[in-house]
Amino acid sequence: MEDSHSRRASTPPPSGSVPEGESRGPAEPAGDAVTPRLNQTGTGIKPKAIPDPEADLGDPSLYFNRELSNLQFNIRVLEQALDEAHPLLNRLMFLLIFSSNMDEFFEIRVAGLKHQIALGDESTGADGRSPRSVLAEISQLAHAQVARQYQILNESLIPALERQGLRFRRRGEWNDALRDWVREYFESEIMPVISPIGLDPSHPFPRLVNKSLNFIVELEGKDAFGREGGLAILPAPRSLPRVIALPEALCEAGFREFVFLSSMIHAHAEELFPGMAVRGLYQFRLTRNADLSVDPEEVSDLASALRGELLARRYGSGVRLEVADNCPEELADFLLKQFELEASDLYRVHGPVNLTRMMSVLSEVDRPDLLYRPFTPGMAKSLLRKESLFAAIAGGDILLHHPFQAFSPVEDLLREAARDPDVLAIKQTLYRTGADSAIVGALVEAAGNGKEVTVVIELRARFDEADNLALASRLQEAGAIVIYGVMAYKTHAKMMHIVRRERGKLRHYAHLGTGNYHARTAKLYTDYSLLTADPTLCADVHKVFQQLSGMGRARHIDRLLHAPFTLHERLVAMIDREAEHARRGRTARLIIKCNSLTEPKLIQALYRASRAGVECDLIIRGMCCLRPGVPGISESIRVRSVVGRFLEHTRVFHFHNDGKPETWCSSADFMARNMFHRVETAFPLRDKKLAARVRKDLETYLVDNCQSWLLQPDGTYHRPERGDSAPISAQETLLYAYAAKA
Repeated sequence: MEDSHSRRASTPPPSGSVPEGESRGPAEPAGDAVTPRLNQTGTGIKPKAIPDPEADLGDPSLYFNRELSNLQFNIRVLEQALDEAHPLLNRLMFLLIFSSNMDEFFEIRVAGLKHQIALGDESTGADGRSPRSVLAEISQLAHAQVARQYQILNESLIPALERQGLRFRRRGEWNDALRDWVREYFESEIMPVISPIGLDPSHPFPRLVNKSLNFIVELEGKDAFGREGGLAILPAPRSLPRVIALPEALCEAGFREFVFLSSMIHAHAEELFPGMAVRGLYQFRLTRNADLSVDPEEVSDLASALRGELLARRYGSGVRLEVADNCPEELADFLLKQFELEASDLYRVHGPVNLTRMMSVLSEVDRPDLLYRPFTPGMAKSLLRKESLFAAIAGGDILLHHPFQAFSPVEDLLREAARDPDVLAIKQTLYRTGADSAIVGALVEAAGNGKEVTVVIELRARFDEADNLALASRLQEAGAIVIYGVMAYKTHAKMMHIVRRERGKLRHYAHLGTGNYHARTAKLYTDYSLLTADPTLCADVHKVFQQLSGMGRARHIDRLLHAPFTLHERLVAMIDREAEHARRGRTARLIIKCNSLTEPKLIQALYRASRAGVECDLIIRGMCCLRPGVPGISESIRVRSVVGRFLEHTRVFHFHNDGKPETWCSSADFMARNMFHRVETAFPLRDKKLAARVRKDLETYLVDNCQSWLLQPDGTYHRPERGDSAPISAQETLLYAYAAKA
């Protein structure tokens, strides 16, 4: 496997990228699809005159807007729904992930811009764009892409699914038997839990939960109290699924069939308003501001404050209104007025307004032929040779690459520590981890067995706050010491520290990672895990934990870099060091892989490196505010985004350093929040074989010509031209290299 991996990784990079200013024609649509495939998308930056080589590196023309770049990543995810290299149900999943991502984008990013405008704050980022201009461009792009999403669903995916025996039955396609079954389902499951709300002076417009499915109803006639018909709101019961699988007896032979909850409600709406005529029934959904606001100067108990904020999140100010495309103009305007929104905030959709809830279909369908083949994650050889994980780690550092290699050794290490009488203490950070996870179970067991267990839980992990509050309670009840880090700084570092007595002396073990302690995401996200007994690294981890749990000045840390103290400064210094090597005529190269690149001073350091002649390869999955390929500024910087089966999540920083290479893994992205407002770590790979292996992994991404998107100087993203080259997928190559069975 290693030999095969080496051959693929050493393949020369593709050379046929699309020249600036040119666009390739759309590929032929798949099957009956009529939606064109877009191989380039804009970031909202308009092409400008090339800056003078001596121009100020803070010039706004050298930066792409962060929010627009974020939106463009979501569009690249949507592109996967048209990529026939993915199995059909995975293509549907990508389309639904786009919906989920867009929900969060509006809840957080658009809500933030609207809040800034409401406060009269016209401050700009490095790109110099005003909040109003960014919001206007977001609206233009988002409207186009949401329309395109429904076109892909209706004209490409649904017909393709039907050809594979998976059908969504519209009301016009119901036969008598299905109508009878729907009526029975409506009367037994929907009617008892649905609550129509008439609108009149005694029934004001209801307060609707964020992202809930609702209907606005036009009524005619008089009710039992003699009230004239008008409008009513019908909230769909949140306890019911949005897509219901039909009994096999009702399905056509060879088909698995579904109906939408909204179709059932449409079919029987008049039963909810007896004696009145339903003249219209239209779906709508409101997206609200869901960002939590906790003022560190006014909070004495973070957990209690967050519990209050979580309730408020459901009823934040409106930011987006989705309505069925057949909703009359006057009703859409009425809803906009109720939610204090503008016409640009209205999205008319041709299909269900809550596509994310269609994700349940994937679990209802037993069609492995329409999904990626399952695989068994590989196991490091050193772990197979030792009965004890402590013995294996004591024999040398172990690096795991998830999901290609199993996450289970991390869980097993905690279990072994919990039961080992020689283990005295365990410390752990948790950011996104379910209360019922194996990790938490092992910590509970350890505390029950008398170990000193200290857990730093970041309660403010966005959209996981409720889960983190639950796991904090569970750990506290078991006797573990639970702390919430430092109020003004999120604890984002991924660390575990174990103290064990061996031969009368204390020995330290540590785990450091780029991802969360979450077994499910470890199967979906690419991340590195380092298991080490290196005394200096372990001592550094211990110092960071002491800093989090206690008070005092920043401690001297030997090998780890950690934010908010040394990480940013050292990264800038290492990039500048590479530039100095180039100026002295030495070979100079760096490879940065992370999720986002937005921090201006790091971008300026990369510009300086490029101007000095450093070859810079950046693998940035999502937001990238750096503008590559600008003559005299960034012409030796190449930026690619890889979007595929797994979510790229590894953060790796490699510096050639004049033949004395340094390779670091980190929990931090190149963002201001990671560098200055979070507790983060970056750890060196001191074992040369492990460092070389990671460099080989990075080179594999740099020759990917299947799932890569190359960022152009004008802000568009292009797929690399493959020409006569063999297709190379980095993720498939790594899967083949590391997994036990693919």
